[in-house]
Amino acid sequence: MLELRVGIKWGLVALTATIVSACQNEQSTSPFNGPMVLAISWQPAFCERAKRRPECKAVKPDRYDNTNFALHGLWPQPGSNIYCGVSENDKATDKKRRWKQLAGLGLSDELKQKLWKMMPGAQSYLHRHEWVKHGTCYSNSPETYYQDSVKLLSEINASEVRELFSRSIGKRLSSAQIRSAFDRSFGKGAGKRVRISCKRDGNRTLITELTVGLNGSAQDKISELIAASPQTKKGCPGGIVDRIGLQ
Repeated sequence: MLELRVGIKWGLVALTATIVSACQNEQSTSPFNGPMVLAISWQPAFCERAKRRPECKAVKPDRYDNTNFALHGLWPQPGSNIYCGVSENDKATDKKRRWKQLAGLGLSDELKQKLWKMMPGAQSYLHRHEWVKHGTCYSNSPETYYQDSVKLLSEINASEVRELFSRSIGKRLSSAQIRSAFDRSFGKGAGKRVRISCKRDGNRTLITELTVGLNGSAQDKISELIAASPQTKKGCPGGIVDRIGLQ
């Protein structure tokens, strides 16, 4: 069915003509190809407000997510593109945050090792939640969904953006500094596809997450995916890059 859709997509008014079904990728055997958002967390800041989470207890000084971005999720757009082919029972379980009760994903040992390092929230079964809500609209394979998610995050963590955050731990970064680092890493204008999220922690404002707009196939260069995405608002004007350890 051809549907002409008018709406606010990722902070912008957009007019798109797309071929849609109940869920865009429900019956597809190929990975999603289109607009997406990659959500990446700064885990030390997240843990300030989630002290009881397993991934936030007894954090070791040399853990990967102390100085690298952590995977939150890869979200096919529009935002309504969720729970593709998911049973009502699993939807209810997910919405009640009973993620441990969701079925295991059967990931390969190699991918599990990568994911447990790059997605600390997996200790709280975040990976099952992200698969059920978003991954089912990306592919019919959890392995494909997380292989592509890990690939994209690795490219961010190999860039000047990650280096900027790592050397700024304990200091304040502005949205302009962050967006400029994206421009230098992924091409002019890339920063305008990034939104910064912050949270208050006492008298501090902490940067908790970046959401990066993408458009295309995860097999393409990330610079091309970012360039093809619509611009978005900057979000938080700036905040502190938190260090390991609960304040």
